[in-house]
Amino acid sequence: MKISVAFILFLLAQTYQISSAATQGLSLASNEKPVPAVYVFGDSLVDSGNNNYLQTLAKVNYTPYGVDFPNGAATGRFTNGYTVVDFLAKWLGLPYVPPYMGLSEEEKSETTTGINYASGAAGILPESGTATGDILSLEEQINYFLQTVKNDLPKSFSTQEEISSYLSKSIFVVSIGSNDYINNYLQPANYNSSKTYTPQQYGALLISSLKQHLMSLYNLGARKFLVFELGPIGCLPAIINAVNPKPTTRCLESVNLLIKIFNSGIPSMIQELTSTLEGSTFVYGDIFDKSYQQNMSPLTYGFSGENTPCCVVGGNGTTICLPDQMPCENRNTHLYWDAFHPVQRVNYEVASGCFRGSSTCFPINVGQLAGI
Repeated sequence: MKISVAFILFLLAQTYQISSAATQGLSLASNEKPVPAVYVFGDSLVDSGNNNYLQTLAKVNYTPYGVDFPNGAATGRFTNGYTVVDFLAKWLGLPYVPPYMGLSEEEKSETTTGINYASGAAGILPESGTATGDILSLEEQINYFLQTVKNDLPKSFSTQEEISSYLSKSIFVVSIGSNDYINNYLQPANYNSSKTYTPQQYGALLISSLKQHLMSLYNLGARKFLVFELGPIGCLPAIINAVNPKPTTRCLESVNLLIKIFNSGIPSMIQELTSTLEGSTFVYGDIFDKSYQQNMSPLTYGFSGENTPCCVVGGNGTTICLPDQMPCENRNTHLYWDAFHPVQRVNYEVASGCFRGSSTCFPINVGQLAGI
């Protein structure tokens, strides 16, 4: 395939755009209020290293993970560089959000810029992902946040009113649910959920459970929420490679239909929470449609590596990068880093659209959320 000079220049521009945005790039406008902290709950898409401290197979504390992170550090992030949360925190003027499990007791009591409780393979339901080992379910993540609110923040603030004010100005990012399908509903050998629930019943169960967890965060002081829907899981290389015969299309649409059932329940849930939880603001992260289009027509969006993983993944069902293998040279040409997770470029595009744009996050973007 012959690649034009213009296309090469486009990719180089993308590389510069992402690297410069990571170090400077976007930031809050002068009329927007600073956000004191970002608190993160979710799975491997936003885990910043919690699983490094757990006995689990869902662990990526080795190269080539982090090859594009500062100093090429394999921090436990499930990508080649920055996550969506890394970009958002940077543009909000905050440091990278540290993993809760990696903080000492002293650091926990001194950290007031936010903490990341996300755990690779975790789900909304407590049993999701447990076949991979010891992971932090959403309930466990919120329980750790409870410890932060009750035990740690009082050491940095004088009164409960100060803590409440601080939490009300902070942003709470929730990105979870993929593993309730990947590591639960779609794994009938390990879980009974697909035999117990219809797709509609299961989607309703997840939405109901997620709603309860969001209310728990509200009751602990959260007021500003960014809740992401799920991407097109049926397009993941790991899902495509696991079925036989292979689908005739780029994605396994039967799986994407399951995800659409879940995603369709989020807007009404958010609307209900907004109307019942006084002082709350919910932002909805819409990521399915653009990601689906990128998977269906990768070249149109500048992904000449298309849907193949950038790093070397092994046979026998291995879906994460093999240790110490050289990844593809230009990570920005691939949609996927390994067989499950997007490359940094995709994370950048989601984050930038959500921070300043009008087509990723609704009804307002994160920059506007910061100003409330």
